[in-house]
Amino acid sequence: MVEKGKIKVFKLSFEGKEQILHIYGPGHTFGEVPVFEGKNFPASSMALEKSKIIYLPRYKFVDLITQTPGLALNILADLSMRLRDFTIQIENLSLKEVPARLAAYILTLSKEQRNKTRVTLPISKAQLSNLIGTTPETISRILKKMMDAEYIDVQTKIIHIKNIQGLMELSESGSLA
Repeated sequence: MVEKGKIKVFKLSFEGKEQILHIYGPGHTFGEVPVFEGKNFPASSMALEKSKIIYLPRYKFVDLITQTPGLALNILADLSMRLRDFTIQIENLSLKEVPARLAAYILTLSKEQRNKTRVTLPISKAQLSNLIGTTPETISRILKKMMDAEYIDVQTKIIHIKNIQGLMELSESGSLA
């Protein structure tokens, strides 16, 4: 469990290309697969900033969820939510164009941060490009086009949402015409 900081969970291709799967902050768990499957964790993880992680050995974790059925249900709910997120991520990466993926990510941040007019990017543009499957240069170009279309305004890591309906339409159509 992340107690403090930010952890990136990712996969690397043989060519060294990184695909970020998740970025977790305080209160989020990761690495549960080995507990239930008994095999190695299927991805790598790395701290994005100074972090503090709480580690529970498998036997202690199994004891804890055996003694606390409510905890087991919470873990199932969290894993189900991640499965849904992965389904959306696969759909975005395989079926949507980059502008739609970027718009969808901004909208997701808006929901997570509970703010419809302003979001803070929790990661760098390079990490964002790895997350949505593109390059930092493409991210910069699309952000500029989104600003020109008056969907957003960007100030470093702060994105001011000026037209949430336009972003929603872009996240579906992918067209920034």
